Amino acid sequence: MGQTLSEPVTTKISSTHESSKLRCGCSSMQGWRITMEDAHTVELKLGGEEGVNYFAVFDGHGGRRIADYASRNLHLRLINNTNYQKGAVEDSLRQSFMQLDSEMMNSEDLMHDLAGTTAIAVLIKSGSLYCANVGDSRAVLSLAGHAVPISRDHKPNDADEQRRILAGGGWVEFNRVNGNLALSRALGDFNYKRNKARRPEDQIVTAYPEISVTPSSPELEFLVIACDGIWDVLTNGEVVDFCRKRIARQMEPAQICEELMDQCLAPDRFMGGLGCDNMTVQLICFLNDQEQQPYSHLATRCATLPSKFMPQETTFI
Repeated sequence: MGQTLSEPVTTKISSTHESSKLRCGCSSMQGWRITMEDAHTVELKLGGEEGVNYFAVFDGHGGRRIADYASRNLHLRLINNTNYQKGAVEDSLRQSFMQLDSEMMNSEDLMHDLAGTTAIAVLIKSGSLYCANVGDSRAVLSLAGHAVPISRDHKPNDADEQRRILAGGGWVEFNRVNGNLALSRALGDFNYKRNKARRPEDQIVTAYPEISVTPSSPELEFLVIACDGIWDVLTNGEVVDFCRKRIARQMEPAQICEELMDQCLAPDRFMGGLGCDNMTVQLICFLNDQEQQPYSHLATRCATLPSKFMPQETTFI
């Protein structure tokens, strides 16, 4: 569970970001943990390009330096990647994750750091949502009121993840890598990436991201990106319902993020770890090109019951 304070730090750091197509709120809270190790990034004009949006959440463990570095640099590696400039978005996302991890691993300043971080990034570009993920932070869409995850958690007890861990020379004990790390993919955690006989993507813990691509749709209502401090407490559907009800009342996205974190915060520190983690939430609302009072239009949609529209299952690659 990690060390906890005698009382939680409930001060929230929140921000609002808006364009003609999106209204986004973000908020972070330290909670019961003795330090704050989360970081996040919002770019509404990635690389100065109109209509290209980038959102990312980094849930650090063992310290926050890797999370901070990734939050400042991952998107820069992406826009400078040759494949990104050629339009090969999926390849550029994979290469950017791996490049950044290698860069940190070979940095005199960071190479001996025992910290690591989850990394989940959603790029909205050319009518598609590209999600790249390592770890157990999560991105969930509300599509016509239905909760649709566009990322998968990477846990050591997953069969595919466990095969890679064992092949790389590690083991799984108590659902943790080598009995210690609760994640099977991450940036950082370099002690698990020292097998010189194996490729970077085949290490015990890898920074190789899993990618999903979701086409934009008029049924898109909003996207929630959050660390596991949220998802350990509430299900995908509960989070979508929570946000939907408040959007229906035209509550601002940043305030919804704040209330969601309060909802997930444990009433005491003896809850077995649930609700005792750092928390970071991004709520990205899709305005769908409505020219007049676009957020009010979304609120009206969210006030209705989920439609009979059934979204396709997300494909991960």
